[in-house]
Amino acid sequence: MNIFTKGICVHFIGDLSRLPGTLRLLACQIQERTRHNKGLKLVVGLSYSGRQDLVQACKAVAAEVQRGSVDLDEIDESKLESKLLTTWDEEISDPDLLIRTSGEKRLSNFMLWQLAYTELVFVPELWPDFGENEYRVALAEYQERDRRFGRHQNK
Repeated sequence: MNIFTKGICVHFIGDLSRLPGTLRLLACQIQERTRHNKGLKLVVGLSYSGRQDLVQACKAVAAEVQRGSVDLDEIDESKLESKLLTTWDEEISDPDLLIRTSGEKRLSNFMLWQLAYTELVFVPELWPDFGENEYRVALAEYQERDRRFGRHQNK
C-alpha cells in the first residue's frame, strides 16, 4: 500500500525553489498525480516558513489591490488568510492541536497565523521516538483543555 493506492491527496507547501531540482520535480509529480484523490489530505511543508508565508500572502493581496480587483477597504483577515499556502483546500482548517516534540517550547516559525487558537502540547520525546503511547498522553492532555478561541472564560 502507498499514497497512490490509498487515494491520498498530497500537497507541498513552502519554498520548493530551494530544493534540489530532482527533489522539486519529484514533489511536483507526486502532487500532480494525487491532486484528484479523495482520501486523506497530506500537507507536506518543505522549506516552509510561517513568516515567509505571511509575506507572500501580503504581496498577493497587494498585487490584487494594484490591479484594481480588490479595494483597500476589502482587505480583512479572511482575505489575507485566503492567500496563505495552507489554504489550498477549503476542507483544511487551522489545526486544533499542535504536538511539539523534542522538549522545545517554541513554534520555530511554523504556521504562525494558523496556530493562533491552536492548543499546544509540548513533549520531551524526539520525533523518531514519539509513539502511540505518547500520542495518547498528548490527546488526553488536549481533551482536558477548555477551548475558548480567544473568548474570556466566564467565572
